[in-house]
Amino acid sequence: QVGQAAYSASKGGIVGMTLPVARDLAPLGIRVVTIAPGLFSTPLLAGLPEKVRKFLGQQVPFPSRLGDPAEYAHLVQALAENPMINGEVVRLDGALRMQP
Repeated sequence: QVGQAAYSASKGGIVGMTLPVARDLAPLGIRVVTIAPGLFSTPLLAGLPEKVRKFLGQQVPFPSRLGDPAEYAHLVQALAENPMINGEVVRLDGALRMQP
């Protein structure tokens, strides 16, 4: 998004570190997986007016709503239970790509 260069750079740094850190920590039996969440119903968004939350949820292609924290937890559990997932970035965003 416009005006988000620093935010984008910080996120890019995390994405870029995921695989190298996974490789560095592999001999210790440590896996590294990054979750890239979209818009979730969090206390931060709860402070916004209902009209704004509804609008944001409608921007998500499918399902067209804000994510539920339980869905994030479900992904964490699935990733933890599957030992072959390592060095990966997993998007959890309903195919959302923010407009400029």
